[in-house]
Amino acid sequence: MNALQSLLFAQTDVKVVNAKTFLPLDLSAANQAMDGVDVTDAEAFENHLKEILANHGADAAFGGYNETRALYKRSALFYESDAEQRNIHIGLDIWMPAGTAVLAPLDGTVHSFDYNAGLGDYGPTIILEHQLGPLTFYTLYGHLSVESIAELEIGDRFLKGQKLAELGDASVNGDYAPHLHFQIIRDIGDWFGDYPGVCSAADLGHYLDNCPDPNLLLKLK
Repeated sequence: MNALQSLLFAQTDVKVVNAKTFLPLDLSAANQAMDGVDVTDAEAFENHLKEILANHGADAAFGGYNETRALYKRSALFYESDAEQRNIHIGLDIWMPAGTAVLAPLDGTVHSFDYNAGLGDYGPTIILEHQLGPLTFYTLYGHLSVESIAELEIGDRFLKGQKLAELGDASVNGDYAPHLHFQIIRDIGDWFGDYPGVCSAADLGHYLDNCPDPNLLLKLK
């Protein structure tokens, strides 16, 4: 582990949502169990999620880090060129109903926020800046409600466990079934209110280094 990964792993009792039981969810293109599920239809996929969560007695589904997905084919946002299709997810998704409270996992201040509108994009998005020991890093929260950023200001401080936002529905979140895209970013560069959550195979090494696995921090099972 590098220094940031070690610091993240050392944190305890970290939450971004209030859920007790989590079900791993594989949305990779290779998962044949999902062949009959239209993940691009937000309502149909939300109903499918409700069914599998009920069948397993779980509060939330999670997964997606370093996962190659087919669902991005519907949006031109992920097609810079045929050779550089972005289809590898580099955050962690937590699937729960719209309106679910999103919590600050650690003390932090608002670095930036924006409404990233468009099919397949984040919708309302918040980025927090954190300091752990000598290290500064950032966390991104995508697919939020519009109300989550309505009165937000850069520099606002949130304490660990404090409500930060709420999940949005498909009408505002990029046309996805409601979920949180949670991502850790070591070096945010000049990005403001946005940062790539999906990358191409050619850029994967860079993004895996700059965006460590969020489950080092959350420790979901």
